[in-house]
Amino acid sequence: MDSTELDSKALQQAALRSDRTRIIAILIVLGLLFVFTVARRLLLEGIGGVRGLAIFITFFGAMVSYEVATLRRVTRALADGTEPHRAHWISNVVVEALFPTAGLGVLIAMGMTRPYAALVAPVVLTYFLFISLSTLRLSPALARLSGLCSAGGYSAVVIYVFARYPTPDLGTGMHPIEFYVGNTVVILVAGLVAGEVARQIRGHVSVALREAREVERIRGELETARTIQQGLLPKGAPQIAGYDVAGWNQPADQTGGDYFGWQTLPDGRVTFTLADVTGHGIGAALVAATCHAYTRAGMAEQSDLSAILSRLNRLFCDDLPSGKLVTFVTAALEPSDGRLELLSAGHGPLLLYTASDDRVQGFEAHGIPFGIFPAMRYGPPQKLHLAPGDLLVLLTDGFFEWANAQDEDFGIARLQEAIRAARNLPASQIISSLHEAVVRFSGGTKQLDDLTAVVVKRVA
Repeated sequence: MDSTELDSKALQQAALRSDRTRIIAILIVLGLLFVFTVARRLLLEGIGGVRGLAIFITFFGAMVSYEVATLRRVTRALADGTEPHRAHWISNVVVEALFPTAGLGVLIAMGMTRPYAALVAPVVLTYFLFISLSTLRLSPALARLSGLCSAGGYSAVVIYVFARYPTPDLGTGMHPIEFYVGNTVVILVAGLVAGEVARQIRGHVSVALREAREVERIRGELETARTIQQGLLPKGAPQIAGYDVAGWNQPADQTGGDYFGWQTLPDGRVTFTLADVTGHGIGAALVAATCHAYTRAGMAEQSDLSAILSRLNRLFCDDLPSGKLVTFVTAALEPSDGRLELLSAGHGPLLLYTASDDRVQGFEAHGIPFGIFPAMRYGPPQKLHLAPGDLLVLLTDGFFEWANAQDEDFGIARLQEAIRAARNLPASQIISSLHEAVVRFSGGTKQLDDLTAVVVKRVA
């Protein structure tokens, strides 16, 4: 199915919805006209005027019944996703153009006004009403046809009146024939103008539909990108005897610029990695995916953290687009004795809870972010030790920079306290507890940055 066909179907549905609005508007106007006509008749002739209303009630009843039937047909077409046959549209234009013509005929036949006065009665304005509302069909041709049929109907009544009734004395306030001809021309011109208006409206609707479809396409592609990005993250926690490990990510948009993972080095140690690309959205997500690929390739070849980070930095300096930086941290754990090497490129603070003194320490980055100086050398790593009950918490700044309605950040101090409060929970629940604490503090403000966390807990 090509884009032209998609545009056609979408435009058909838009035209049907617009026509449904048009018909509802006509029904409301008909109701108001009926009330006005009845009230005027009663005011002018009193209760005796009721006898002459039967024809008017029949006339308005026929008009309302026809419009209700048309409304049902349009509503059914909308529900079925189909379009009424072109002949239905044309016949509808012709019939509706006859409504004011029939109204003039009723006025003359009932003797409610003089024949020539009927030609300038308020009912003539109904022609313009139907022509104006015809633009809601979103069809220039049908709008022009509405004007043509209305002008033809009015001309027919004018010809009938001049042929059937004596020409009035102009001194009585009647208008010369040029006036009625002028009315006909004005009605016809109104149809031409309505056609141009309908063309303009149709063009704007068509553009809006194409833009909406493009937005929907982009939304679908972003959802695909999100699925792919989430697929690059670890499917489950690593099974390391004596340790409980968890990782979690929640982008601010459909896609994000954070990355986390774990991997076994050639020397047998396990690394835990977290990266944060400046910004968020699809651009940051592409860089994060690149970070994933570079990291896995680099750590598969060697175990020296300094060499790994220095190489990653050179790659990013070559490949990163202007204005993009990557903060990066990795921790290499020797599971047998809890020895830990920690090295950060611009990422901090790095948080360590030690059970022996029940406190949370924060360590700053060991070097600048990736993508600034190609010759930057990172290291040596910071050496730590995880004892039973200790926690290593790596997370992105989306946690502590999330602000509440008073523009106050959650902050490092609250984060450290939240870690202490959750220290006895499993690693995954520690992350959940931190997230809940930040959300509760924010008081419902929007998440503006990606959230990513890795928790490594020694349990024995």
